[in-house]
Amino acid sequence: MSGVLGVTLRGMEALPVEVEVEITGGLLAISIVGMPDVAIRESRERVRAALRSVGINLRGRVSVNLAPADIPKEGALLDLPIALGMLKASGNLTQCPKALYMGELALDGRLRRVRGAVPAAFLARSLNIPLYVPSENAEEVALVQGVEAYCADSLAELAMMLTGAEEPKPVPPVHVGEIDEAADPDFADIKGQLAARRAAEIAAAGHHNLLLVGSPGSGKTLIARAIAGILPPLTDEELVETILVRSTLGMDTKPTRQRPFRIVHFTASTVSVCGGGNHLRPGEVSLAHRGVLFLDEYTEFKRDLTESLRAPIEDGVITVSRAAGTVTYPSRVLLILAANPCACGYNGDPVIPCKCSSLDIERYKRKLSGPIMDRIDLQINVPRLTPEELLSFSNKAEAPESSAEIRKRVIKARKIQQERWKEFNLVCNAEVPEKLVKRYLILPEDSRAYLANMAGKLNLSGRGLSRVLKVSRTIADLAGEEEISKKHLAEALMYRQGYGRR
Repeated sequence: MSGVLGVTLRGMEALPVEVEVEITGGLLAISIVGMPDVAIRESRERVRAALRSVGINLRGRVSVNLAPADIPKEGALLDLPIALGMLKASGNLTQCPKALYMGELALDGRLRRVRGAVPAAFLARSLNIPLYVPSENAEEVALVQGVEAYCADSLAELAMMLTGAEEPKPVPPVHVGEIDEAADPDFADIKGQLAARRAAEIAAAGHHNLLLVGSPGSGKTLIARAIAGILPPLTDEELVETILVRSTLGMDTKPTRQRPFRIVHFTASTVSVCGGGNHLRPGEVSLAHRGVLFLDEYTEFKRDLTESLRAPIEDGVITVSRAAGTVTYPSRVLLILAANPCACGYNGDPVIPCKCSSLDIERYKRKLSGPIMDRIDLQINVPRLTPEELLSFSNKAEAPESSAEIRKRVIKARKIQQERWKEFNLVCNAEVPEKLVKRYLILPEDSRAYLANMAGKLNLSGRGLSRVLKVSRTIADLAGEEEISKKHLAEALMYRQGYGRR
């Protein structure tokens, strides 16, 4: 009997699987036990053909056990350890060092890319053993510091490495440069909307949630998309976090410091956004981790989906519990919502009159969940510009600021925040928990009295008051000022009086 270590996934966690192979006499038959899924059961034919491509014809009864037997195994990433186990058990592979092996086999013996290479790299590092992956997974594995990893293009090449006929091929290092792509869309292309542009800058600087309300064609979606171009680049740690989620799903993991930007359509299901399903996969809120989650036409989303976002946007993680188990995914997102002011979309529009009654407007506003609105730091109206306003910007000197110019201020403000909160392992003001807000965001006496007075007039909740303090701290950081003054608080409070406040 022979054992080779492979990997299976449970959520974003990689679990070691010992592949035990026994070959006895009789007619050729391959059986796999140990709670394999359909993809693993089908690996019998892939592995058999791949072994035949390197000149190995199996004979006898082959029994494959995937231990531990009480953990479900899924996917094609166990193809390679199963093949190595058969080679070792049949006497065709004399040396097989202790390591983690993963990869899908083609019928001609080539190794294909598999999902979960980054979680496997973390597992190999914790076990202090090497990791062997297909060459197509090398780039993402190289991002994990401290792991000994090797790659191969085929089963034959890997077998020669293990026997010493060839030198092992280490995973080449990867250098992730700065973002050199031009912002698209660029804030320079957005006419007017000074208030919305300011709110977008504050949202990007402090990672604050944003609601944009306006008539159709007012530029809500354009502004939301442009925010991606003013966000600071991902740090090394944040880059690995985002790659980890994408690797778990088997998505493109080309390393880039551009923050994720995920758009969710209102027909999306709760599972697709929050995660779950039969295999407990991450959802859109986790794919947007450290980036932007944009919900356009927010009032059209199902109530259960919007309410399920309460905990993720507050805690930065989402826990998915199903019969198959419980997993926790990261969900530190900048949530951007866009909505119309009423059912017809033209309440308050300067050109097209609204056809909704006051009762219709009030009923429409009720679609905006109060608890969700309490978690939205910035709520801004985006008025539709008249044709004259859209055509008035002909002078180059009057052209709006570009995304590159705004991004410089955002990066500068974000560095101030990182320095302030580094001892608490926080990177921006929006992440600061309640106990730190009260301890470190101390206001001058006049500012405290002003805030207490306005909080009573606006009926701010405890969470709302805390978020006003965080936003005002971000505004002060953008201005390069150490103290939170009354003008910073006044601007932050202005954004709490947005659409849907009741």
